[in-house]
Amino acid sequence: MGGCPTLQPLTDRQPACGAGPISKAEATELPHFGTVCGAGVVRVQRNFPISQGRNPNAAAAWYRWTPTLQAWLGPVTDAMLEMARLQPGDRVLDLAAGAGEPSLSAAATVGPTGHVLATDISSNILEFAAQTARERGLTNFETRVMDGENSDMADASFDAVISRLGLIYFPDRKGALRAPHRLLTRGGRVVLASFSTPDQNRFFSIPISIIRRRAGLAPPAPGLPGPFSLGAPGVMEDMLRGAGFNDVTSQVMHTPLRLASAAECVHFERESFGALQQMLAGLPGADQDAAWNEIEHELGAFQTDNGFAAGAELIVGAGTKSPGPSDG
Repeated sequence: MGGCPTLQPLTDRQPACGAGPISKAEATELPHFGTVCGAGVVRVQRNFPISQGRNPNAAAAWYRWTPTLQAWLGPVTDAMLEMARLQPGDRVLDLAAGAGEPSLSAAATVGPTGHVLATDISSNILEFAAQTARERGLTNFETRVMDGENSDMADASFDAVISRLGLIYFPDRKGALRAPHRLLTRGGRVVLASFSTPDQNRFFSIPISIIRRRAGLAPPAPGLPGPFSLGAPGVMEDMLRGAGFNDVTSQVMHTPLRLASAAECVHFERESFGALQQMLAGLPGADQDAAWNEIEHELGAFQTDNGFAAGAELIVGAGTKSPGPSDG
């Protein structure tokens, strides 16, 4: 495990939802998606803010939902690895890897002669990734606590860089893409996944809207990081080209979120979408419960006799670092 770089103090950042700055201690307790506040950000990575041994329960709560996440986002992982054009022996970097996907699948793809480095700013969640790798016998899998926006690794260290619902939460997304460009070999591929637009991901945008109204939070300012920050048509592609990548391609993926009921979806989001918890933080407990009750009622529109199924639309985009006089 590598050391963790110095990070900008949380108390100097204003969440885009208008909820006010949060403390570093509070941020360490936010689970996955806990970096966003509405469609903005309060921390630099998606899964868990720096834990350094703190709050293992939050990481465990996220890990418990791994089967749900695999069923839901597994097709996205498959598409990412295909677009990365991975080959046996490739070296792969996963930014904001969380509990280990898609990096664990990448490790299986590149085989024992390849190598995968899964990075995140949460040591706790990476422990679960490492545990899963051991259980699967993946000896080519390594984890490292690292801020994805500030990598000190050597140039041209990787054949592919991937980030599933990770880089979209970085405060400086354009700047964050400069690191993958530098770290890739010539001809190497970067592959990103993002939610598309709020209207195509109502399982997420409905709770955000309800909580923002009940908490009296202002809409986020345009251009801030968040779940939909690269989702509008052409945004991800333009950002990849702007970072120096060529051969840019993208595909839209529809992967419904399926659960037993709307109540289970609320349970999933309460445990896994720390952004929503942060947005609610200023309300008394009874008002928070009322908000979740309203969310469950509205999400009931996606429940049928066969269970809960809410549409989810993601964009997977990729680009190539073209050969040139310099790898920088």
